[in-house]
Amino acid sequence: MITFSALPTDIVRAYQSGAPDAYGAPAERAVSNGAGNPCRHCLRNIPEWANMLILAHRPFDGLHPYAETGSIFLCAEPCERHTDSTALPPVLTTSPDYLIKGYGRDDRIVYGTGAVVPTTRLAEHATRILDDPKVAYVHVRSACNNCYQARVERKA
Repeated sequence: MITFSALPTDIVRAYQSGAPDAYGAPAERAVSNGAGNPCRHCLRNIPEWANMLILAHRPFDGLHPYAETGSIFLCAEPCERHTDSTALPPVLTTSPDYLIKGYGRDDRIVYGTGAVVPTTRLAEHATRILDDPKVAYVHVRSACNNCYQARVERKA
């Protein structure tokens, strides 16, 4: 079994309170158009006309060659964190496919795990990747823009 996880609340609240992003810059403020603006904390699209943050995020501890940094969206106002779940979060049902990659405990990509998969087979492919004992977790990313969406782990 697997579980889909959103960004931790402490990280998100820091960004919402003005903490600098992965590049040391303040988050940009914008207004959501309602589609294509997935919040990485509530794992829902940010509602149309709602304020949102756009910032650079690196979902890894420390700097190293595999520590990818990319743009993400967050609700500008505090939102409820998506509860870790075995079901696909709402935001992961809004695209026909996603890029997924497995990472080891050292936060390095486990080669051979990366694939663009149809949304309908996302959980199946993530489970297969996590069957490899070298893989500690999986990232789900936009297949078009490579933006980080969520993390997948083995269910405890």
